Amino acid sequence: MHHPTHALRAEHQVILKVLDCFEIALRRAAAAQTLAEAEFLPFVEFFREFADRCHHCKEEDRLFPCLERCGLPREHGPIAVMLHEHQLGRAHVRAIAESLPAAAAGDPAALRRALHEGREFIHLLREHIYKENEVLFQMADQMIGDADRTALAHEYESAESQREVRIALTQGRSIADDLCRRYGITPAPGQDGP
Repeated sequence: MHHPTHALRAEHQVILKVLDCFEIALRRAAAAQTLAEAEFLPFVEFFREFADRCHHCKEEDRLFPCLERCGLPREHGPIAVMLHEHQLGRAHVRAIAESLPAAAAGDPAALRRALHEGREFIHLLREHIYKENEVLFQMADQMIGDADRTALAHEYESAESQREVRIALTQGRSIADDLCRRYGITPAPGQDGP
């Protein structure tokens, strides 16, 4: 049986590929000193739906409480850091989304804000994923016993069986595939297709 972090690590690979695409889009927008809102909206949708609604819900609503039951405190340490960084990421994505219309209309301050928030978000999320993969998930793989591992697998399946989550996952993977094709990034293993 896979560790409960296996599915989360696989989703991280998809998110990292989309971050690679986002970095290219930001670099091009900075060079051109303009951006097309339609080019950036798929990124916002992916980060809100796939990364936050689907991926983070597994961590925040299922994995983290399980780790708490195993003795890892929520108020400080790795869980507290991850939760704080999830909030920071949401704030960056919200700021990007809010600045897009004005940036696309030619407002230089809005363009600077979109580019700055985008770069900050990429840096934050890459570091965040590294910490989860190399610290928190390593701890989880050691701390979580067989019974909890089985329970988490069922909870993940239950979450993914909810209609809105299933739709968000499917759309998120489709967006990731499209972005990888558009920006010439090799998709994550298992990303392009069922």
